[in-house]
Amino acid sequence: MRTTIEISNETRAKLMALAARRGLRGYSEIVNEALEEYLAKAENREKEINEILRLAGSLSEEEGQKYAARVKEFWSRWES
Repeated sequence: MRTTIEISNETRAKLMALAARRGLRGYSEIVNEALEEYLAKAENREKEINEILRLAGSLSEEEGQKYAARVKEFWSRWES
């Protein structure tokens, strides 16, 4: 399906260069590939967010504070 999108001249030049390196006449295939990857990641991210939200309330307040303290401790060691 054909559609029209607006992209900067710089982006178009990069797409044309990439297409040339791949031996393609245009960049439609590259744009389609990028869109499919973006949409797959967006869908996966949505699923991950929903999984996290389902966990809400699965720890007691005390357990949550304990794990938060451990995470903070690990981060402090990581930064050193």
